[in-house]
Formats: sequence, C-alpha cells, structure tokens
Amino acid sequence: MKKPMEKHLTLREKILENIRDAIISGALKAGSRVSEPDLAERYGISRTPIREAFRQLESEGYLTVIPRRGAVVSDFSEKDVEEFYAIKSILEGYAASRACEKLTPKELDRLQSINDRLAELAAHNDIKAFFKIHNDFHDVFIKAADNEKLRELINSLVTRFQRLRLMSLSLPGRMESSVQEHEKIIEAFRSKDAEAAETLVRKNAVYGGKALMDCGIAVLSPSDTMPMDL
Repeated sequence: MKKPMEKHLTLREKILENIRDAIISGALKAGSRVSEPDLAERYGISRTPIREAFRQLESEGYLTVIPRRGAVVSDFSEKDVEEFYAIKSILEGYAASRACEKLTPKELDRLQSINDRLAELAAHNDIKAFFKIHNDFHDVFIKAADNEKLRELINSLVTRFQRLRLMSLSLPGRMESSVQEHEKIIEAFRSKDAEAAETLVRKNAVYGGKALMDCGIAVLSPSDTMPMDL
C-alpha cells in the first residue's frame, strides 16, 4: 500500500510545480483555463488528485475555480498588489517590533544562518529553494513575537498571495537585495532596536511590491483564454 501512496503524492507535487512554473514563467496568462480532464489523462490518474491540487493552488492565489467553467489562472490588479504589500508591511512590521526584545541568541543565530544560506542560493539563482527558506527567515521572528492571532493573520495573508511573493523574488537582482535587507534587519534585532526593526521589515515588504509593479503590472493582466501546455 505504501508505494501507490508515494506515487500519488509525487504526481500531485509534480502537477503543483508544473502549474506554478507555467504561471510564473508566463506560459499561462491570467484568465487561461487549466483543464482537469486533460491533466488527468496526461498523468494517467483520476481527477481526485487533480482537484486536490487545484484547491491548493486556489488557496495560494494561482487559480480561481469557477462553477461550470473550471479552473482559470487568477488575475491580480495593481490595486491588489498595493493592498497586499501594504497590509503585509504593517503586520510583519508589528511582529518585528514585538519580537525585538524576545528573540533569543539562538534565534538570532538562526536568522543569520538562514540568511547566509539565502546568499548562497541567490548566487546560484535557485529561486525555488530561496523562496522556501526565505519564508523560514520571516517565520523565526514572527513566532518570536509570541502572538498567535497575529501569526495566523500573517500566514493566511501570505499563503493567499504566495504567487505575488514568488514573482517578486524572481525579478532580476531581487534575491540579492533581499539578503542585504535581511542583514540590516538582523543587525536591528541584535541591537534590540524595535523601532529600526519595524521600519526595516516594513520597507522590505513595501519594496517587494514596488519591485513587482515597476517591472510592469501587465504580467498580471488577463489574456485571451489559451490551452494548458505543460
């Protein structure tokens, strides 16, 4: 029983990764339909794991599932981008301020270790690994803020707009600048300067949104419906 389950999970992850990559690369534009039957036939599986993958991608902001039409690539407007990063900056800035006096030496070393690893990944242009570990960096000080409701709000928000965050970090030079911004944040934490930590974290979030909009919000705009091509 174990091998079929592992195969199922592997296929589901492959489907998730392929659709995410197609959307981030622009192969699938906003408004494009993603065919459930075509994917089921292509991977030789039932529609159940496809539906599960669609639900996860919808929760991450990649797809919108429309009754009687199926799944389409979600559309984000410039206003969506502005609002997301504005709210993210406020919530994470507050978390940084609260965490400043609570972060232990071990947690500070953990932040430095994560950022050193991020620098290596940026040098190798490994965006997928960078994105995952980048999340770990923020989670350290968000946890340290010791406010579970705040953490839940932030996690819900960043999960819903995961696509925007990945697109922002994928921009040329963005990974390197993120590492530099993190170094300043770590320095503020070590100095227990709550005001500086909050300001730097808020700027970090705002800059992420600005970088995305400066590259041309057209990458998020709807296009004519096109077939799935993974």
